Amino acid sequence: MLRFLTRRLAGALMVLALVAVLVFLLTRLASGDPVALLLGDQATAADIARVRAEYGLDRPLGTQFLLWLAQVAQGNLGESLFLQRPVTQALLERAEPTLFLAGFAVAVAALIGIPCGTVAAVWRGHWADQLLSGVAMLGASVPSFWLGLLFMQFFAVKLGWFPASGYGDPDTPLLERLHHLVLPALVLGLLNSALIIRFTRASVLDILSEDYVRTARAKGLPERSILLHHVLRNALVPIVTVLGLTLALMIGGAVVTETVFNLPGVGNLVVRAVLRRDYPVIQGTLLVIAAVYVLINLGVDLLYTVVDPRIRLEAK
Repeated sequence: MLRFLTRRLAGALMVLALVAVLVFLLTRLASGDPVALLLGDQATAADIARVRAEYGLDRPLGTQFLLWLAQVAQGNLGESLFLQRPVTQALLERAEPTLFLAGFAVAVAALIGIPCGTVAAVWRGHWADQLLSGVAMLGASVPSFWLGLLFMQFFAVKLGWFPASGYGDPDTPLLERLHHLVLPALVLGLLNSALIIRFTRASVLDILSEDYVRTARAKGLPERSILLHHVLRNALVPIVTVLGLTLALMIGGAVVTETVFNLPGVGNLVVRAVLRRDYPVIQGTLLVIAAVYVLINLGVDLLYTVVDPRIRLEAK
């Protein structure tokens, strides 16, 4: 286990170093000057040069990169050019809605995808399989913004069951803030359940063809017991993998849904930073998202040993 963790942490550091280089270069290669956007159209060339010098943007790229890495190594992601506060603080302020949204959406996707995928596999070739497979293909094809607007119009505007947008003030009770996340979580959960349905169906079909399943049936075990204790338990490894990847994608990629529902999350922060060319926010946020991806993948690998004790991490 220790050797596995050491190897994975070393690989994670290499990945994060590569992400840091790419993010830094891509932000600098993008057109537009953040200082010019910050000062506005009335700023003179002298004003722009002075502010660029204050933020160190007039230094060579190599020097800027090394200074930024030194800050990151100390746990400092820099200070936002437009928000006028540390990037870490801005991320912490935006983290709550994004993390809750991702967690709720994954729960919805799992509660829909795993049972539906199992039913589709057990009833392979029947109408239930064709119906659920068709629903999965439809879910994978529907744009998230369209489904979000549809849900907003029906459940928020027409029925009035949920808020149409926003997340509430920081001093609003937690349950009331979470109430704002029901619709966006349903949108993301429904759309991502399509992938889980397909993975679950394929995984369960593979296990159903195994010899030990036929042996269990030959012994006269109830079909429900076979499905729960022999099939689903052994089919969980690829399902856990796709759930982990789905969680990581939602944390870093729920930009469209957050924009539609006007949620003050990390995705919304990144979009605004890109439009403003706010280099520190873009660099810091993408680096943190990459770290979250790495940690979730590591957590999924460790979870394999719980789902299937036959897996030994030292052998990887």
